[in-house]
Amino acid sequence: MTNHKEYLAFAEATLDAIESALDASGAEVEYERNGNVLTLEFEDGSKIIVNLQAAMQEIWLAAKAGGFHYRQQDGAWLDTRGGMELFAALSRYASEQAGVTIELSKG
Repeated sequence: MTNHKEYLAFAEATLDAIESALDASGAEVEYERNGNVLTLEFEDGSKIIVNLQAAMQEIWLAAKAGGFHYRQQDGAWLDTRGGMELFAALSRYASEQAGVTIELSKG
């Protein structure tokens, strides 16, 4: 990212894409967006929280599996530690928490 405005545009578009992917998946996942925070809630009451961290120009994800930080690189959000792409990671963690396979794609 080169500037704050570009980061916000790309990050907010990513939150929109996650919402669209959840709708398209047909998964039994409730979600709510409040500003720059997207909360996914599963039937067992567990949650995944995806939020924008503008100061770091990152997207953070909190799930039962732990906390993860994603930084934009070549048009994708990649985990700063393991390198996993955000949508792949979100599919994995959502599937684990839902107990069924949930495939989320950018679109």
